Amino acid sequence: MRVTHLSLTDFRNYAAVEVPFEPGPNLIVGRNGQGKTNLVEALGFLSTLSSHRVSTTSAMIRAGQDAGIIRARLEYNGRDLLTEVQINRSGLNRAQVNRSVIKTRDLPRYFSSVLFAPEDLALVRGDPSGRRRFLDQLLVLRTPRLAGVLADYDRVLRQRNTLLKSARASGLRTTQMGTLEIWDDRLIELGSEIIDDRVELVRQLGEPLRTAYEAVAGEDHGPHLLSSLSIMGADEENSGAFERSAAFEPRAVVERSAVVEPRAVVEPVETLGGAGVSTSSTTGAGSTTGAGSTTDLFRAALSGVRRKELDRGMTLVGPHRDDLVFMLNQLPAKGYASHGESWSFALALKLASAELLRRDSASGDPVLILDDVFAELDLSRRRRLAAAVTGFQQVLITAAVLEDVPEELAAHTIHINAGAVVDG
Repeated sequence: MRVTHLSLTDFRNYAAVEVPFEPGPNLIVGRNGQGKTNLVEALGFLSTLSSHRVSTTSAMIRAGQDAGIIRARLEYNGRDLLTEVQINRSGLNRAQVNRSVIKTRDLPRYFSSVLFAPEDLALVRGDPSGRRRFLDQLLVLRTPRLAGVLADYDRVLRQRNTLLKSARASGLRTTQMGTLEIWDDRLIELGSEIIDDRVELVRQLGEPLRTAYEAVAGEDHGPHLLSSLSIMGADEENSGAFERSAAFEPRAVVERSAVVEPRAVVEPVETLGGAGVSTSSTTGAGSTTGAGSTTDLFRAALSGVRRKELDRGMTLVGPHRDDLVFMLNQLPAKGYASHGESWSFALALKLASAELLRRDSASGDPVLILDDVFAELDLSRRRRLAAAVTGFQQVLITAAVLEDVPEELAAHTIHINAGAVVDG
């Protein structure tokens, strides 16, 4: 898969721009504030329906305009596709493929990309919501139907929270309890599928993460991932203390569930009676391990926090409360890793994601996007990163300084100045 042409109208600082791209590396160069990142942000939006820079889509519309348009020509499975999304300041966004209207949420089915930017350092150092979003976006890129499952779960969660708030305000009533149990069933059904799919994804990321980290850092610091699950007692609000977390190591849970003692994160301690979450490739609600299915664990967890939920008026367990723990040198990267190590971990995580997508995609490699990455790296890491990405069908790179980027990645260079493509 690759982008052959990008057209923007009223997007960020671009009134209108046309940008051709070539196979292999494409380097976008320009001083800070000229619009380099805006180009790759637009492409990232096509594949994830979100921006890596802002949480509201209206921020991407050019000042004074009611809508912005992203239009990209793609080479997809040997055929050409024209994909388009109109981002509206008010009302729903609109999407088309080959001039036919589609549901906006179906757009990622047609374009797969992995973007790494300085903001991704927050994956290591930020709050759990960013790590959940990373997993869910990757899940949808690999299995587009999960977009519907995630949307349904969010809807059910909102409805259940509304009922809990109502029960708190008016006092618990029998009719409300009966309605709550109906929402419980749907929450458990959808949430269990999300939990199982996330845990399986974490397991699959393990090997390519280790390979990518060593390729970037030049050293093996033992990077791996742990799924911290609220249905097993992990407490998002107390994640810093980590005392009550149940963190699962995907590569080990097939045989046993490794519960990590937070103050001695160096190694797993004794198991929780064999309880755990399935990591088989045929994931979904009902996956089982020694102590029962994910749905059983979810239902028991909801029962255990019922009184607390009614007191607080919110749902306290489920995939919306889970976390992903990054381990490096047998310690949590958050709080222990240096800036350079954190940067390498976040970059390796994105490279590992791209590797998974290229393994199971019939449409070829995802487009790999590196936004302002090379300025943060020393010469040796620049060379190693260049070697790690040159095998992808298409790589888009932004840089403020041409000399920061290894020569082998600068064969096709696009110069940007004040929202326009200019001659070099």
